[in-house]
Amino acid sequence: QVQLQESGPGLVKPSQTLSLTCTVSGGSITTNYYYWSWIRQPPGKGLEWMGAIAYSGSTYYSPSLKSRTSISRDTSKNQFTLQLSSVTPEDTAVYYCARTSGGDYVNVGSYDYWGQGTQVTVSS
Repeated sequence: QVQLQESGPGLVKPSQTLSLTCTVSGGSITTNYYYWSWIRQPPGKGLEWMGAIAYSGSTYYSPSLKSRTSISRDTSKNQFTLQLSSVTPEDTAVYYCARTSGGDYVNVGSYDYWGQGTQVTVSS
């Protein structure tokens, strides 16, 4: 059974960089052909795919967030991380990490394993 767990600060100040880590157990993030993503849900809105890192280490980003987003991984710890720079209150959301197989990583409906989500609030 694959399990994902998000961790990171729950409060970030405007203009700072949000950093979250997803720790994966029960499966390796390098296993073919899985994609590991960050997905968020602002209050009162739907799920938004932010970006993904593939089993190969390749990264893919939402065009609307690409200039501010970086996803990396530490294979020795079976973790992948999200960095979102220059945050504003509009980045307040519940942030999820999740796994999908195949190449349909933009489609949030394709994900089979999710973390429980972590609330991040951007406020001074």
